[in-house]
Amino acid sequence: MNNFIEKDLSLENCPALVLNADYRPLSYYPLSLWSWQDTVKSVFLERVVIVSNYDRIVRSPSFNMQLPSVIALKDYIIPQSKPSFTRFNVFLRDKFSCQYCGSREELTFDHLLPRSKGGETHWDNVVTACSSCNVKKGGKLLRSSGMKLTQLPYQPSTEDLHRNGKNFPPNYLHKSWMDYLYWDVELQA
Repeated sequence: MNNFIEKDLSLENCPALVLNADYRPLSYYPLSLWSWQDTVKSVFLERVVIVSNYDRIVRSPSFNMQLPSVIALKDYIIPQSKPSFTRFNVFLRDKFSCQYCGSREELTFDHLLPRSKGGETHWDNVVTACSSCNVKKGGKLLRSSGMKLTQLPYQPSTEDLHRNGKNFPPNYLHKSWMDYLYWDVELQA
């Protein structure tokens, strides 16, 4: 039954998981996925190795090809060591939870040293906060707000963000991807 369903998948629902040359995903969050068109093009240009396939065939007048579900780059891409400072990466560093109360609702970010008191917007001064805690702290210094942080802010490495990203998988994970997404998770005996 599962093969029948997979053969009926539209091509747009057949992205390929892209692994680096060391067979680790280029990115966990967002998950490194390529469209079927980019995947097929990369196969023909011999830039990737096919690791696994869908039970779906693409056809043209001159060839048939089983659609790749997992590919690995032939050339290793060195991961960026220092991720960009973005709102999304702050949320990912803080695991999408308020650093004061743990809520995952209405997230924003808070400056520990408020901007009104000369605080700057950088990794060591910004934490994820829910709207309620952000309003409660207001323009006060952390020590005079009566609030406590669950963790101090820090500049994460790309590896830190990848590790945190594994906790937030996308809605769709193809069975052929599983061996490559969670390969370093401790196995149960």
